[in-house]
Amino acid sequence: MAKQFLDKDFLLESMPACTLYHEYAAPMPIFDYHCHIPPSDILTDRQFCNLTEIWLGGDHYKWRVMRACGVDERFITGDAPAEEKFEAWARVVPRIVRNPLYQWTHLELRRVFGVDELLNPDTAREIYSHCTSLLGKKEFSARSIIRKFRVEALCTTDDPSSTLEEHRKIRESGFETIVAPAFRPDRALEGHLPERFNPWLERLAELAEVRIDSFGRFIECLWKRHQFFHDNGCRLSDYGIETCYASDWNSEEVEGSFSLLRRGRALSGEALLRYRSAVLYELLSMDASQGWTQQLHLGAMRNNNSRMLARLGPDTGYDAMGDFEQGRNLSRLLDRLERTGKLGKTIVYSLNPRDNDMIPSILGCFQDGTVPGKMQMGSAWWFTDTKDGMTRQIEALSAVGVLSRFVGMLTDSRSLLSYPRHEYFRRILCNIIGGDVERGELPEDYSLLGGMVRDICYNNAKEYFDLHSVQ
Repeated sequence: MAKQFLDKDFLLESMPACTLYHEYAAPMPIFDYHCHIPPSDILTDRQFCNLTEIWLGGDHYKWRVMRACGVDERFITGDAPAEEKFEAWARVVPRIVRNPLYQWTHLELRRVFGVDELLNPDTAREIYSHCTSLLGKKEFSARSIIRKFRVEALCTTDDPSSTLEEHRKIRESGFETIVAPAFRPDRALEGHLPERFNPWLERLAELAEVRIDSFGRFIECLWKRHQFFHDNGCRLSDYGIETCYASDWNSEEVEGSFSLLRRGRALSGEALLRYRSAVLYELLSMDASQGWTQQLHLGAMRNNNSRMLARLGPDTGYDAMGDFEQGRNLSRLLDRLERTGKLGKTIVYSLNPRDNDMIPSILGCFQDGTVPGKMQMGSAWWFTDTKDGMTRQIEALSAVGVLSRFVGMLTDSRSLLSYPRHEYFRRILCNIIGGDVERGELPEDYSLLGGMVRDICYNNAKEYFDLHSVQ
């Protein structure tokens, strides 16, 4: 007999899995250590005008499948009325069966708005009207949604040029959820884009009160911004890079390249790699010196459609999974940091699942016994935060690393409606472990396995990131 769609045992295929999820995973709070929620939404306790605004705005996951289903750009990022954009999305939803967005869409409708109906053209107007009406109530403001999902801490993603004024005001407001910044200095590595790099650096120099006339002064400026973030509660950095930069360099080469860059000359080839390697090493050294956790998001091949990049800008659905070589450079970078005493807590994510076994095998070479799970294989993300992708990541970490020390799931989302992704992950985790129990591969010991599930869902992250000590 077929199970009901999204029933209470959704994704749970055995009694041990049900026990682990309902009794151990589901009650745990959320520690969302990486997201892209604008801190201004939390500061102002934003009330969203309609369902389109909170659900489709900025969501390039949905935009990609809408384009694939033949929806005109006007109803995606264009000027079509909000309700017409939602109706376009509703026409697409029945066409994306087996894409995780189909399950996420209905999970979010149920968990946030209590809507059990399937979204399709026949139900679109009723669902839009109902949810938009609810969004006008105080119980559906930004902070209320965060409370509803028992989010104990969340880390935004912030450029070094941010004043962090919104974070300061959120702390002063007494909001019970920890909202901490995360340092994202990707612009510092853009030696190939002087037209972006130099105006950004002028802003940074003004904030740090440093006259940047050399590479050394540039690093001094980054240090000052790093310290400013630290003083404002930041304990994590984040790097969105194709691959680790680990070329050899010397100071004369890097000074020369930096001088060219400041004069508006784009770096390329080996000069760009040496520049990036030097900057990345300095940044990661700062992270270690401050006791931060550094996150390396590897493998995104960005901005593939140049025409649409020019029209819409980045982060609009035109990035893809890359096939970059990761292992050699990752090992070289970690070894250089370890050899110089600058290797801090590290989480490595790869967008390509072919790297799943390789990454924990390399990270195991740099565990040093000082911090449990110091070197972490990151959760499945972006194109791989699917049932299959999460399963493959968990299986690889279990086989090659130590699953019990894993710091668990994150939303990596711009949407406040994405918190059910934690539930999705927790169900998959419990199903994998419960299946092992069902087959006799693990003991039916819930004090052991239930404790591990609680740790992965929440306790490990709380201990690893230690954000409570700075609030």
